This record gives sequence, C-alpha cells and structure tokens, in this order.
Amino acid sequence: MNTHSQTSPDKESQLTLELLEAIDSNDDISQRHLAQEMGVALGLANSYLKRCVKKGWIKITTAPANRYLYYLTPTGFAEKARLTSEFLSTSLALFRQSGDDYGDVFQRCVAANNKRILFAGLSDLTEIAYLQTLQTDIEVVAVYQTNISKATFFDIPVFEDIELCPQFDQIVMTSMEQTSDLVRLLSDRFGENKIIVPSLLLNMQYRNHNPLDEELNEPNIK
Repeated sequence: MNTHSQTSPDKESQLTLELLEAIDSNDDISQRHLAQEMGVALGLANSYLKRCVKKGWIKITTAPANRYLYYLTPTGFAEKARLTSEFLSTSLALFRQSGDDYGDVFQRCVAANNKRILFAGLSDLTEIAYLQTLQTDIEVVAVYQTNISKATFFDIPVFEDIELCPQFDQIVMTSMEQTSDLVRLLSDRFGENKIIVPSLLLNMQYRNHNPLDEELNEPNIK
C-alpha cells in the first residue's frame, strides 16, 4: 500500500518539512520520537524518512548501542529552506481563507440566534475563529479538546469531557487533527445539525493515526 497516497500534496510537504526540521535540530533522534514530533504514527514517519533518504536529503549512519544518526545533506538543507518559504506563503493564504470562513459561520449563527458557541478542537484555527467572534455577538462558552494540555484558552475554559462543557447552541469545528473522527463522535452525540464544519476544513485532509504502526521496530534503512 502506498502510504503517501493517503495524504494531500500540501500535507506531504508539511510532514516532510517537520521531519527535516526535527532531524536538523537533533541528529540523534529516534524514529519513535520523530513520529511524535511530526504528530503521526511510527509507520508513516518511517515511510517519509525512507522517501527523504531515497531523494538524497537525509543520510544515515550507525552509532554505538545499535542507534542510528540522521543528518541533512546540502540538498536536504536546500529542500528545508524551499519548504519553509512555501509553508509561510500557504499559511498566509490559510489565515485569510479561514478568517473569511469563520466570519461567515458566525454571521449565520447570529442570524439563527445561536450565539452560545462551543469550539471543538485546539489548533491554529481556534485562535483565528476566536478573533472573528470578537466582531460579533457570539459568546464562546468553552473549548472541547481531548488530551488537553491547558485548562484555558483566552480565559475560555477547555474541557476534555464533553459532558462538563457549559450549555451551548452550536458546535463549531476548530480542530485540524483527526477532524473527521471528531465530527463523527460529536454527530453521534448531538446530531449533525448541531455541528458546523467551515468549508475550509471540508476541503482539507488530516493526519490519521494507525495503531498497527505502533508495533513497528526501528528499521535498518540503507
């Protein structure tokens, strides 16, 4: 199975950049930690690593205690610089589009008198969405996020348990990770009409975690 066929070209570029940045920062990084830095399953990280080695962007050497050292080649540094520039341009376009999308969403919510909003997911989009609410009568009552790393977001409470969230009129998706799984979970609990997914998210593909990949061992890439 071709692992890369499951991700969009933009996501492939982002994951490749994250891999190159992680190796540039730490040549002694293990593949398991590399996967954690990229936010993907171990098998997918290994697939990207093999691809970068094949393209000549990364070299691998052995070290004591059966360890591997990874380092960027000159062409690897050049590719990292190219992807960084590309990512910054894409990020600006994403910021503009997401701002417009959330602005439209909140206008519809106000028109329907659904002003108490629950954000679903903490990501870069959450801040963009929140800034858009400041121009409306929308009240963000809470943020729902599994595996939370902080208790508040701009003084808005963050809950890991959906049952603890305050009463709300509408759920607005602000997640950029496992978004389809989160939409299904919330739809089963509250119904599809209770959830708004901005058009930006409908057109994006996300990293998916495959638990089978966690059992993979550190392969010998030569």
